[in-house]
Amino acid sequence: MKVIKKIPDMKAAVREYQSQEKIIGFVPTMGYLHEGHLSLVHASKRKADITVVSIFVNPTQFGPREDFRDYPRDFARDTAMLDKEGVDIAFSPEARDMYPDGYKTYVEVHDLQNKLCGKSRPGHFRGVCTVVLKLLNIVEPDLAFFGQKDAQQAIILQTMVRDLDRDVQIEVMPIVREADGLAMSSRNTYLNQAERQAALILMNSLRRAKRNIDKGERNAEVILAGIRNLIAKEPLARIDYLEAVETKDLNPVREITAGTLIALAVFIGKTRLIDNMIV
Repeated sequence: MKVIKKIPDMKAAVREYQSQEKIIGFVPTMGYLHEGHLSLVHASKRKADITVVSIFVNPTQFGPREDFRDYPRDFARDTAMLDKEGVDIAFSPEARDMYPDGYKTYVEVHDLQNKLCGKSRPGHFRGVCTVVLKLLNIVEPDLAFFGQKDAQQAIILQTMVRDLDRDVQIEVMPIVREADGLAMSSRNTYLNQAERQAALILMNSLRRAKRNIDKGERNAEVILAGIRNLIAKEPLARIDYLEAVETKDLNPVREITAGTLIALAVFIGKTRLIDNMIV
C-alpha cells in the first residue's frame, strides 16, 4: 500500500490509474478506523479496481466548542489496518495543504444543511461539503463510499454532486453495529463503562419504534413520543434532536411511510452520538 501525503503526488497517481482505465473507489475518513469504515473499504474492493482511503481530520467541520483537538487519532494503526485489507493508497494530506493561507472558498447545500444535525452544529455541513468536494477533485473517483449512520451527510453529499455535476457515484452502505447493537463510531471511545451501556438506548428505542410500526402504527408523533419516553428513562441520556423526515428533503412527516427516515442525536454524558433507521 502506498501512503501519499502531498496533493500533487495523489493527483499524479490518479492520472496513472486513469491512463490504465482503472475504476477508482474512494473512502473518505477521519481515521481511527473501525469495522464500519472497513465495510466501506470492502465495498470499494468489490466494485472498483483501485481503492483509495483518505485519513484527514477536517478542522472546518468542527465547531468552536467541539472535539477537534481531542478527536481520536492513530495513523500507524489506521495504515496497518488498511494495508491488511489490501487498500491501494492511503491519502493523508496536511491541513495546511488542504486549507493554505488565504483560503476563501466553501461549499454549502442550502436548506438541507440547516436541519437535523445542522441545527445544533451550525457550519458543520459547510465544512463537510467543502472537504469532500476537494477530496473528490483530488482523487477523481468513479465511486465514493459513505455510511448510512451519517444519513443526513449522505443525502447532502448526493445532492451536492448532482447539483455541481460531479461525475461520481455516491454509494451509501448499511450501518455497521457492535454485537449489542450500538452503531460503530470513533466517538464511542469517549464512553466510560456506564456510558457505553447507556448508549444502547439509541438502538433500543429505534428497535421499539420499528416493532410499533410493524404492528401498524403510522402516526409519526406517536412513534417519536415512544422513543422520547424510552430515552427519558435513561439518566445519562439527553436528546439533541429526534425527527421523522422525508429522505429527499429532510422535512418532517406526519405519517410514517415506506422510506421515512427516523433520525436522532443523543448526548450520553458529554458524548454526542447519532443513529437512524429508514422504515
